[in-house]
Amino acid sequence: MFEHVARTQELRGYPAATGKRQARLAARERIAFRGILASAEAVAAANEEDYKRRNPPAGARSACASGSEALMAIEQVLSAIDRGLEQSLQRLFWLLRIKSISTDPAFKDECLAAAAWLASELDAIGFDAQVRPTAGHPMVLAHSRGAENNGPRVLFYGHYDVQPPDPLELWTTPPFEPRLVESGGRKRVVARGVADDKGQLMTFVEACRAFVTVEGKLPLPVTILFEGEEETGSPSLMPFLDANRAALKADLALACDTDMWDAETPAITTMLRGLVLEEVIVRGADRDLHSGLFGGAAINPIRVLARVLADIHGADGRVAIPGFYEGVRELDPEIRAQWAALPFDEKKFLGDLGLSVAAGERGRGVLEQIWARPTCDVNGIWGGYTGEGSKTVIPARASAKVSFRLVGEQDPAKVRDAFRAFARARLPADCKAEFISHGASGALSLPLASPALLQTRAALAAEWGRPAVLKGSGGSIPIVGAFKRELGMDSLLVGFGLDDDRIHSPNEKYELTSFHKGARSWARILAALAKS
Repeated sequence: MFEHVARTQELRGYPAATGKRQARLAARERIAFRGILASAEAVAAANEEDYKRRNPPAGARSACASGSEALMAIEQVLSAIDRGLEQSLQRLFWLLRIKSISTDPAFKDECLAAAAWLASELDAIGFDAQVRPTAGHPMVLAHSRGAENNGPRVLFYGHYDVQPPDPLELWTTPPFEPRLVESGGRKRVVARGVADDKGQLMTFVEACRAFVTVEGKLPLPVTILFEGEEETGSPSLMPFLDANRAALKADLALACDTDMWDAETPAITTMLRGLVLEEVIVRGADRDLHSGLFGGAAINPIRVLARVLADIHGADGRVAIPGFYEGVRELDPEIRAQWAALPFDEKKFLGDLGLSVAAGERGRGVLEQIWARPTCDVNGIWGGYTGEGSKTVIPARASAKVSFRLVGEQDPAKVRDAFRAFARARLPADCKAEFISHGASGALSLPLASPALLQTRAALAAEWGRPAVLKGSGGSIPIVGAFKRELGMDSLLVGFGLDDDRIHSPNEKYELTSFHKGARSWARILAALAKS
């Protein structure tokens, strides 16, 4: 613990703690973590009882010697995670104290400190770890030692940067002074970045630590990439991937920036929607016009743009742009059946938003609409006078920002071009349109027959005592697309966040169970993947 105190203080530019000051820091740590060890022991005991229940004594079952040895090894690793939970939380708290806010230049040194802290931790558990500079905040790149020939190589991705904590007045405790609190009978860590993504990435680090502690090495080769700009759009990521292809090459990518289905049910995100971002500007007259002197004779670009946008959707909720559904596949029957069986209340989901009727394609459930169907949404529209009072003007231009969420094999370039042709076809004489692209990426899905997916499902079921939900995500995770497009890797998306973790909001939290069983889950997953 003293090493962590000294190292973290030095990284943040403070003098190293020595003598009485070091003792005071250590005392504060002991006070801050009072009660955690008891909680860890209780969880460990519950895990041991659960294991005994699901795994009868050797005389009651048949198993080959190699299988028994592997089972014994993973149980020793899991026990190490249980015994070390207090120390794992101490390490997490040190990382959470570093104010690695990537969007604010004032915290540049803090981002560097977070990267250096992580590299130091990885080096301590047997990785060759480096802090690699970029045009923005640095990357942490690390390669495991000692498991080069044991199974497939995996690349684990996480990000150490966090969102600004504002508004500060809404936090119940200081955002960079992590606290373990209890609410509703559940213990949770409250701090900025604990769920997005520091707590999540540390579950993997702690799983690796337990393997090295027990066996002296990892069960398979592991590369780790920690980024420091995810919360600002990852501007340095693509240049870094391009310049380090050989160092990042692996058989499978692992990412942790996702959620569980609920607090007791793990999930694997197997589908991500793609994204096309467009801005359209419709121009009419060469200047703004007086609506009394020119109204009726002069075309109004707002009216033209409104018609274009209104025509995009039909009465059945489908997108009416020709060719839009090219490459869209129907759900796999197994996935459809699983989603139908999930305890999901559509009325409550909509009611919590102040809504009552699903507005997507008619005849499709809410989960299918938000996870597996393509969409078009107008994200902003403006033109003319929008200030206080009134101004009788016919504007010279009107603008809108439009986003398309893509699924299946939809081609982002074709969707973009089809939208532009659709808009131009509705322009009257004396109007013209220009378009600005704000990015595009395709949808991604992991085949249900993927051996890695099957192994991960089994590992999660063994830990949580119930099958992992194969879920979709209505959003997009650009890094996953980059791994597939640039490095040719599929990605397994396994995270332990919850919907109520308040990421990007005041009082962000991460459940103690998510942290503890998340580390145990990654240990099981690594052991399972090593067998392939």
